[in-house]
Amino acid sequence: MRCKAVVSSFAFASFLLSSAASSSALASPSDDAQIRALRVEMAQMRKEMMGQISTLKVRLARSEASAHRQEHTGTASVQNTHANPRMLASGPIDPRVKFAEPIPRANRLRLATSGTPTSDRGDIMSWKSFRAATAGEEDVHVGGMIIGFPKGRFTIATEDAAYALSIGLAFHEDFGGFFNAGPRRGEGRGAFNSFTSNMRRLRIPFTFRYKNFVAAVTPDFGANHNDGYVGLYEGNLNYTGLRNTILTVGYFQPRVTEEDSESSNDFFTLERPSITDMVRNIAAGDARFSVGALHYEKRWWIAGYFTGQEWGHRNASDSSSTYYGGGSGTTMDSQTGATLRVAGRPVATKNWDVHVGASGISAFRLACNAASSTSGSATSCSRSTSFGQRPEFDIGEANLAATGAINHASQVWAAGPELGVRWDRLLVKGEYYHVGVQREGAGLKSAGFQGWYGSAAYTIFGTPRMYSEKSGAFTAPGVKDNEEFNPALNHWGALEVVGHYSVIDLNSNLGDANAKNVIRGGQQTVWTGGLNWYPNRHFRLMLDFSHFIVSRSEQATNIYGRTGNSVAARVQAGF
Repeated sequence: MRCKAVVSSFAFASFLLSSAASSSALASPSDDAQIRALRVEMAQMRKEMMGQISTLKVRLARSEASAHRQEHTGTASVQNTHANPRMLASGPIDPRVKFAEPIPRANRLRLATSGTPTSDRGDIMSWKSFRAATAGEEDVHVGGMIIGFPKGRFTIATEDAAYALSIGLAFHEDFGGFFNAGPRRGEGRGAFNSFTSNMRRLRIPFTFRYKNFVAAVTPDFGANHNDGYVGLYEGNLNYTGLRNTILTVGYFQPRVTEEDSESSNDFFTLERPSITDMVRNIAAGDARFSVGALHYEKRWWIAGYFTGQEWGHRNASDSSSTYYGGGSGTTMDSQTGATLRVAGRPVATKNWDVHVGASGISAFRLACNAASSTSGSATSCSRSTSFGQRPEFDIGEANLAATGAINHASQVWAAGPELGVRWDRLLVKGEYYHVGVQREGAGLKSAGFQGWYGSAAYTIFGTPRMYSEKSGAFTAPGVKDNEEFNPALNHWGALEVVGHYSVIDLNSNLGDANAKNVIRGGQQTVWTGGLNWYPNRHFRLMLDFSHFIVSRSEQATNIYGRTGNSVAARVQAGF
């Protein structure tokens, strides 16, 4: 039908040329030469048009004959025509002849077809990868700009993707409470609510790009254990022009331990295991000043950073508004430290992934604070540290396992291995870390702590957890676009069941004769089971049940040892 329309158009054009040639005969004799030249040119044009018409008629006949044969034989002789609408069965056509083209795929707007949840942080990728992501997603072209959702995140970019701005969201609202967790006689009750809620994370990642230079700024409106605080999750500059490498400077979350390398949108349970949370905050954690790089390949991964203070930690008014507190207006010498993580992937097949690795972290110079905020003329300061962990449910409750202040601390370090194995839909992983605190002073011994965890997840339906080469860790389950929640079509997204065992031992030198060396922080054990449902890649609902057992510590809430249970839920959105 398109060929017939073209033939008709050529015939109409020929009629117009003939009419124009006839009207030229009425011109004056003085224009005879020009008229004759015009007639010759028009005759040539008419000859070329008739040739095109003849060619198209032949091709039309061949195409119709081929279609007729295909109807009777059931063959697919014109598959190439479907692959390229500019090709007819008889061969390529004259490029000057344009048919009614279908709307290009890049001119339609639609979210990504499938995938795992987006990250809770700025998505730092190379210019090459970013161009591929924008080209691979369907978007809208408006006035030389591209508006779309590469990897599910709203993005505005120039046609060559050199300039771009991406805006995301990480929304975690937790609610639930504790039961059978009451104190014994003489103990403080602590903030163990029977029911309450907490905006655990409310991050809005802004990512600004110029080619391979990327700035990531992420404010966090859920920056504390309780609602109502606003903080900074990250604010850094990155260079991505080297192959599979990201160079970073600024406030950042250095990647250390396997759990901390994952996005919080991918966690098995609501919170990290206690030991990895404790280790990462020695010299890493959220919004830590960092200078370093990571590099990854299919089979291995490495990252190292020099680190300084956390954002806000030299501000006295910030003593309780960051996630771990710690703001002090008396800091005379800020902390410095470093992190290193290496990981390998010796097995990588369709049904199997094996991950091995090790992480090390050190605060080789702790922050030195003056004795009083009024001592503006102070000539000396002291260094100390402390450790404490909640029973892996964060709605504002108190620590049960905690060391209290460890004075005269010069350095803190931690190191340990990590292991993960995925078989089809089952993923099992775990880590162990030893923590050391070096102390200065007559008769003072170094302190040592330890902890470990083991976790398992099985994806009942949906795409199972897979290995991310870029993060050297495992992702959450994925939901393909044709499996998104839609009961009318019997589509239910993805569902997984998870289990978790976590231990942290904050006791050190319990039998030492020098009371200054004895640290009774308690040993905490947490058992957790839960369900995670993903209706699509952008939303998740989590439900956890936990049972915790904590031996006695020096905390007023845990003088004799304490046990209890918690039920927690989370609604999550990520873009």
